[in-house]
Amino acid sequence: MKDKIPYLRVGTTYYKTIEKPLISGDKISILVRWNRETIISDHGKIYVSKIPKYDGFCCIPSHLQYQKIIEGFYNMYNEIPFQPINEELSSEALKNKIPFSLRFMEHIFGEQLELGFDYIKILLEKPTQMLPILCLVSKERSTGKSTFIKWLKSIFGLNMTYIKGDSFSSQFNADWASMLIVAIDEVFFDKKEITERLKYLSTTDKDKKEAKGKDREEIEFFGKFILCSINEDNFIQIDENEIRFWIIKVKSIKTENTDFLQGLIKEIPYFLRFLIQRIYHSPRETRMWFTDSQIRTKALQKLVWKNNNKLESKIIELLYEFFESTEDKEIQFIPQDIFNMLGKMFRNQYWTVNDVRKLLKESWKLEPQNNSLAYIKYDIDYSGSFYQQNKTGRYFKVDRNFVFQKFDEMMN
Repeated sequence: MKDKIPYLRVGTTYYKTIEKPLISGDKISILVRWNRETIISDHGKIYVSKIPKYDGFCCIPSHLQYQKIIEGFYNMYNEIPFQPINEELSSEALKNKIPFSLRFMEHIFGEQLELGFDYIKILLEKPTQMLPILCLVSKERSTGKSTFIKWLKSIFGLNMTYIKGDSFSSQFNADWASMLIVAIDEVFFDKKEITERLKYLSTTDKDKKEAKGKDREEIEFFGKFILCSINEDNFIQIDENEIRFWIIKVKSIKTENTDFLQGLIKEIPYFLRFLIQRIYHSPRETRMWFTDSQIRTKALQKLVWKNNNKLESKIIELLYEFFESTEDKEIQFIPQDIFNMLGKMFRNQYWTVNDVRKLLKESWKLEPQNNSLAYIKYDIDYSGSFYQQNKTGRYFKVDRNFVFQKFDEMMN
């Protein structure tokens, strides 16, 4: 190992390959700029002439036919930590070798298991292929979302990174712009601009790489995004025609196994062989491989509904809380009453009384009383409790069953 030269020259700059220790006890190999005079001081002038020289850097992703040097250029894309086993085995024999992997894939992807296998097979065999933005969401704890990210990190090594949501909104992207997979944890993107940026990056092959103190440079972009969030209903702003997000609600794991990830990692060489031998379940039909109908899940529909029916969902939540806290079979109100209660129950509302009236008439097909009549008006006090007053007006009327049905539709 002492005879191996850890230095290289790219263009006119010298670098040293160093092994950086990690908390896990493992090490990763990284390139660090190194001063030529320091090399001479440590090893002598003759040593410098032995250092390999390259014209420049490139970033060519490949996992199964990896090359570090490509036509005189030093490939910044990294070799994956594990290679598939060399021998071909029968499908059944391979499945017997990867019980953790099969069980975990089924847990994450559920009835879309075959598409899940296709997704990882594409990452392995066709790293430049565009793919939908995979979103793993769940309010529950111990679902395996983090384990899935760590497992992919073990498979793709230094070609994958995970960042926090606020890092993605930063203008500096040098730490992830050349990655195969960018996993973003604890996602809560409440700005439409962030959604637009994600959508753009998921369907482009070019981007601007920017680091602090350096000029922006155009690079080839092939990154895939994986988002994880506990906010099932509002972690990102998307519209009803969105086709680039594959949203999966992950269920909780009933029996936790602390050694499960290690079991997954041990199976990686066999799992990769399984993916290679497995025939694609879904052929490429769109630029993002999968069709809209294939990745349109209930979780996506729920998120879209929440995003595009915010006023309706808030009114349903308000009326549901009312009926849960009273014995009443129906509630009578004018649009102003609902508007006032929404303002007290939810902060930052952007609707008007007319928006409420329009929803009642056009979406719920309700009509107010023909004349101004006496009714019991409800409002919310400072403690969040409902109280009543006697009022007159051309009120609308909504019964308990209607609200409970709407609430079930909204939640399911």
